[in-house]
Amino acid sequence: IDVGNSNIKFGLFSGDELAASWRISTNRTQLTDEYAMLLLNLFASQNIQPQQVSGCAISCVVPQLTPVMGELARRYLKREPVVVGPGVRTGVRIRIDHPAEAGSDRIINAAATFRLYGGPAIAIAFGTATAFDAISAEGDYLGGAIAPGLAAGAEALFRFAAKLPQVELARPPQVIGKNTIHSMQSGLIFGYAGMVEGLVKRLSVELGPGVRVVATGGLAEVIAAETDIIEIVEPHLTLIGLRLIYELNQ
Repeated sequence: IDVGNSNIKFGLFSGDELAASWRISTNRTQLTDEYAMLLLNLFASQNIQPQQVSGCAISCVVPQLTPVMGELARRYLKREPVVVGPGVRTGVRIRIDHPAEAGSDRIINAAATFRLYGGPAIAIAFGTATAFDAISAEGDYLGGAIAPGLAAGAEALFRFAAKLPQVELARPPQVIGKNTIHSMQSGLIFGYAGMVEGLVKRLSVELGPGVRVVATGGLAEVIAAETDIIEIVEPHLTLIGLRLIYELNQ
């Protein structure tokens, strides 16, 4: 279970294979039973029984939902979950000033990226914020950069510029926009791709040669289509990392 600020992702693994996955909106006020009914209905849609689940791992960046998801695992799946945080083995050495500040999702992405693709590497997670995580050649988490998310940027334009409309986050016909919507899409899509390229190049200078660049998150495909700097798009990077960390803690 990967709880983000905007979405919650559920992934069901059979061995190393992701057998099923679902994405729902994050609702900070929803109760355990409400989330459980959603999950059980998703299970039923694919003929999955809760008793088939042999274990559970949770990453949560929304503090008030951590106990909600823990209770869901215990009451409805009958499993004590591995909740990624202090005291949980991740296989990643955290080389930043204040290790407790590192978001669990960032450490999970670092663990998955190094296991799947080696290092040095940069993992980019396109979410509510866009996180750039630097992983050394030895697999250490070195820190990174956090930028406003693409959707958040679009929402800010709509909210704070009175004459600008809401727009679809889609590629415009050309860079030079011939109307307001295409101009906004150009700035958002191509401008954001330029920001990603610039940050990756600067991070790569500090990481050294041979850096792999991996992207995940809902808008990863949109930006990856506009730049050669993203080498791999792995939509389920965090879920894969959660599985790897769960196995480490058994």
